[in-house]
Amino acid sequence: APVALVDAAMPGMLPVINEECVRQAVRTGLGLNAQSNLRSVFDRKNYFYPDLPQGYQISQYKSPIVGEGEIVVELDGGKSATIGIERLHLEQDAGKLLHDQSPTMSYVDLNRCGVALMEIVSKPDIRDAEQAKAYVTKLRSILRYLGTCDGDMEKGNLRADVNVSVRRAGDTKFGTRCEIKNVNSIRFIGQAIEYEARRQIGIIEDGGTIDQETRLYDPGKGETRSMRSKEEAHDYRYFPDPDLLPLEFAQTYVDALKADLPELPDEKKVRFIKDFALTPYDASVLVSERESADFYETVLEGLANKARDGKLAANWVIN
Repeated sequence: APVALVDAAMPGMLPVINEECVRQAVRTGLGLNAQSNLRSVFDRKNYFYPDLPQGYQISQYKSPIVGEGEIVVELDGGKSATIGIERLHLEQDAGKLLHDQSPTMSYVDLNRCGVALMEIVSKPDIRDAEQAKAYVTKLRSILRYLGTCDGDMEKGNLRADVNVSVRRAGDTKFGTRCEIKNVNSIRFIGQAIEYEARRQIGIIEDGGTIDQETRLYDPGKGETRSMRSKEEAHDYRYFPDPDLLPLEFAQTYVDALKADLPELPDEKKVRFIKDFALTPYDASVLVSERESADFYETVLEGLANKARDGKLAANWVIN
């Protein structure tokens, strides 16, 4: 199929900020209880890779559009964990390399090059595969409530880069991390973490050291494999993009977006427990998807005594 001149980064192709993407990034930041930065800067991140025709990616480095936030995830046994959000920034999506179309060559699909992408970076607060899966599940739920992402991982609309490091019990310092790129299902995220943690433990216990690198997860074989050595920030030679001015908006813009946010899953859960006498578990199941929560409330509308019949209706909808 022909590739658009913009996607192929032909000379003279200049970037334009998409206002809707800015709006959705700010709304997502608000949904993550995060700081909205009224001034942010677009930078060039320079690297040479076949999926990047320009030779650089427009991203945000020191001044992202959204700063620190947090989300609470629910774990088995009624426990919960608070996972910190480091930042949310806007960047250009890159192309997609296809390694399974030919036995001798890799193909590159440039159709999504230049399209805006939100990258959400979490703090190193996640301790195991179960927490990681719960985190991405909760994140996907919030994004769907907000309408900022449909969460369709099979189409690559939501994907995760998973950083894994191990340390001995009692150690306070993190070990060397490896990044597993573009994992596209919550189940695979769990499998990739389990495999990679075991791989790193095996190397350390044999007296070896972990090399910081970028790896890929192969779900067919259930293993990760090396892709390239991991670059540090200085290797990318970041500098402000000369084609895009710094992005500035007023607090009134943020306040207007905040006033228009839908009720998010955590708020909805509290209301369902209070108004309809639901157990925390039932409320969690109902609010995990916006469609099931809306359907439950639609069922309740037909009942005379909502407080009395809330549990009955919940059992019916859930089962």
